[in-house]
Amino acid sequence: MITATGHWPVRPPRQQEDDMPATMPLQPTTAGAPRTGRPSSTGATPPGSSPATAAGRTLAVLAAFGPEHAWLSLSDISRRTGLSLTTTHRLVGELRQWGALERGSDGRYGIGLRLLELGALAPHGLQLRELALPFLDDLHHATRANIHLAVRDGHDVVYVEALRARGAIRVLSRLGGRWPLHATGTGQVLLAYASPQVQDEVLSSPLRRFTANTITDVDQLRRVLAEVRRTGVAIAENQLPPAGALAVAVPVRGPGDEVVAALGVTVRQESTKSHALVPVLAATARGISRALGAPSVSTVDPRTVRRSVEPDLL
Repeated sequence: MITATGHWPVRPPRQQEDDMPATMPLQPTTAGAPRTGRPSSTGATPPGSSPATAAGRTLAVLAAFGPEHAWLSLSDISRRTGLSLTTTHRLVGELRQWGALERGSDGRYGIGLRLLELGALAPHGLQLRELALPFLDDLHHATRANIHLAVRDGHDVVYVEALRARGAIRVLSRLGGRWPLHATGTGQVLLAYASPQVQDEVLSSPLRRFTANTITDVDQLRRVLAEVRRTGVAIAENQLPPAGALAVAVPVRGPGDEVVAALGVTVRQESTKSHALVPVLAATARGISRALGAPSVSTVDPRTVRRSVEPDLL
């Protein structure tokens, strides 16, 4: 098990911190170590706190990185994790030797390719993406829209594929990006088919508002989820930036007919009617579901989908 080392009595200068050699050998962690809590939206550990377990400290180092913090110095990692510089240096050295981190020419650290290799083994990650990609490519050409394939991770939706269309509305989604479940079309699909426990957890937590149309009322969200289960389609209009975005999403099912992912398209609100996207979107989702081994795939009847986005679906 990885054990913590002592603290330096005096913090060394920044140059010394960033130039420290990474020579500590990698030690195996204990199997079944408890999972740490999810980092804050900034990726940093809240001030005055630090992970209590060896596994938690290691995961905190990895969680310090993000889209806006792709490369970090030892000082940056120490500050964002709440760990001492000594502990940070040791963990970074071990992770670098294993391949989870790599060091740039400027001495800063970034995520290493070894994590990409592990990600390819996740059934709801790259394997799903590779299987679905031919279907997504056809959908992309047919709609000339932004295409998203997403899975649920806790209370968030995570994109395992994101295809952007030239000339289409600009979207903030990206491969590996995450948003709260309640705020996106794909997220609403995944939440609608999640367990009652997950739904209760999300509905009892603060619902963050991103635009004036983001659903933050619990009763309204319950009605939306019920509608998604009834029709098999989620329609989200202007719930995330930018303004004028219309998202339509449907479920993708796995070998046990359980919903394992959500497929969505995002277009300009004024360019396409939501009901016009449903047939091709549902057909693509059925194709992916069959490829995943779903024994039966429910058919979405476009006539059951409301032809305009009513107030309780906004």
